[in-house]
Amino acid sequence: MLEQVGLPIGSPWIYAVVALSVLLDVFLPVLPSGVLVITAATAAAAGTATDVPDILALTLCAATASVLGDLVAYRLAWRGGARLDRVISRSRRLTTAQERLGAALAQGGGALVVLARFAPAGRSVVSLGAGAAHRRARDFLPWSALAGFTWAVYSVALGWFGAHWLGASWLAAAVSVGALFGAGAGAAFLMRREPRTS
Repeated sequence: MLEQVGLPIGSPWIYAVVALSVLLDVFLPVLPSGVLVITAATAAAAGTATDVPDILALTLCAATASVLGDLVAYRLAWRGGARLDRVISRSRRLTTAQERLGAALAQGGGALVVLARFAPAGRSVVSLGAGAAHRRARDFLPWSALAGFTWAVYSVALGWFGAHWLGASWLAAAVSVGALFGAGAGAAFLMRREPRTS
């Protein structure tokens, strides 16, 4: 499947393509990193170990790239200073997200970081917001690692099981991508809900 769109499925370059896409999508949320991970996992489910990505290596590659991308965004936002603060203060959405993230991390509830990894652009808002607010790395990075690992396992599992249930076809990849988008829509809905006051 990936050969038909010119991706190097039969070489180690597929890992570099996946890693670069996942790492950069924190800055460019329009990059189809989830689609790429699912498509590679679909191909892995259909092939032999000699000509397709190893499923475990693909999962670790995607998870590691996700955490590194979060860390880069966090550090850049940390150093962004007053200019980034002005950009955030102009957006009610970013200001609200930053406040909610700060409250969640302060209470030890980093589940918002994990949830945001699935929401469209949520990863960007959370990573940049944590850095801009100068949240401690030890409060943010463990949750980022859990988020990256969870997202990678979920994405690879969608491609893998989709191929086993529907065959290694574009239909399997499309159904799996639909499930990824569904999880993203659900995460975005949950993130928009007002936190309950106790």
